[in-house]
Amino acid sequence: MNLLFALSNTNYYIISGILVVLVLLGIFLMSKVKYARLGNFISALAVLGAVILTLIYYDILDIWALYIYIGIGAILSIVIVLKVKMINMPQMIGLFNGLGGLVSTIVSGFAIYKSTPNTDIFLYVTAYLGFYIGLVTFVGSIIAALKLQRTLPQRPIHIKGYQPILIISLLIVIASLVVPIIVSVNVWIIIGLGLGIGTLFSVVFSLKIGGADMPIVISLLNSFSGLAAALSGLALLDPLSVSIGAIVGASGLLLTQIMCKAMNRSLLDILLGKTHMNIQVDTRKMESFDEETITETKNPLQVLKEAKSVIIVPGYGMAIAQAQGFVKQLQDFFIKNNTTVKYAIHPVAGRMPGHMNVLLAEVDVDYDILFEMDNINDEFKTTDAVIVIGANDVLNPAARTNTDTPIYGMPILNVDQAKEIFIFNYDLNPGYSGVPNPIYNRKTGLHLYLGNAYDTLQKLLNDLQG
Repeated sequence: MNLLFALSNTNYYIISGILVVLVLLGIFLMSKVKYARLGNFISALAVLGAVILTLIYYDILDIWALYIYIGIGAILSIVIVLKVKMINMPQMIGLFNGLGGLVSTIVSGFAIYKSTPNTDIFLYVTAYLGFYIGLVTFVGSIIAALKLQRTLPQRPIHIKGYQPILIISLLIVIASLVVPIIVSVNVWIIIGLGLGIGTLFSVVFSLKIGGADMPIVISLLNSFSGLAAALSGLALLDPLSVSIGAIVGASGLLLTQIMCKAMNRSLLDILLGKTHMNIQVDTRKMESFDEETITETKNPLQVLKEAKSVIIVPGYGMAIAQAQGFVKQLQDFFIKNNTTVKYAIHPVAGRMPGHMNVLLAEVDVDYDILFEMDNINDEFKTTDAVIVIGANDVLNPAARTNTDTPIYGMPILNVDQAKEIFIFNYDLNPGYSGVPNPIYNRKTGLHLYLGNAYDTLQKLLNDLQG
């Protein structure tokens, strides 16, 4: 080993510990809007440091092929940064989770190949679990990305024999994990079974999940990718991989729990595809708004021009229409008109955690006027106007009253309590939950602009400025 780069085990552990702390610091800073970019930079720098440390510690600096692969990865990253639009960010995150799982699958596969199940039981078990979980992450992430891209239908795809396939797959996985510990089995049979059964399980499992549950699925797959990395690190007896993987796995799991709480849904129901259904709702059960307080429907342009306070509610439809630029122009119009503007952000609006925040940041919407659901819900009943762009389930009052719907109990934005509601949705069809929205049946204080939000918002702006 070149003495210039020689590292003792002690120094390796010390530097690894510092890098782990930097990753944690970065995650902490990313929870603060003001320091989010700094936190992301620190975490990325720590990961780069981990790569360099690994090259030095394992004395593989002179393997020239590594630099070719690193160069290819760097070029692909630059292309992605330049080409991928914000609207496609959920798909990209899904693919990144999948690539993390694929790496763990490859690393764990080599560990399985080198291990002896009946003597190195710990290494074999951790390698096999890392292999299988990494494969599930990879295939599941690819399917999630295809659903987000609308290459695959976003609705749950029910496959005949769903439960028997999952049960038999799990039994085969358990058998292929236990049997080689007892008797000698060719390693290629183990790897082949893992690839086949893992892929089958992932495909059947992922297709059953609907598009509306993608924020939870993406965060869960993120957790899986970290868990797979930690397990492959255990198989290699590498503490740095274990630590970083555990951080990713734990943070992804915490985020998954937050998303489930925000939707008031059971993770098991989501994974079993039980959250999407077509159901009739008694739209008369909208008790939070007294229509008798409004005696006439006002001119919509007059309402907006005279409004002193406005709340904007962005949703996935805004992302699909790429209408965030016009939303910012609408905000600017209100500010020039001395109107107070706030944005109400539901935790699961969009197709990944923070999706709306990212899209609005793209057009320079100030984070100071973005409010989480709990911090703004009481203001809907006093604001002069609410403008909804492409949102449905996250403001559906059926979640409060209709116990036999999949969204019952889900915390929602109290849009229905507003006096004047402007809705820019493509149509009046139910959202991904399949539950009709009672707001659409209001007789007063409702202004509908149906069609592509990009076009309808542009027309409204022209009318307001004309």
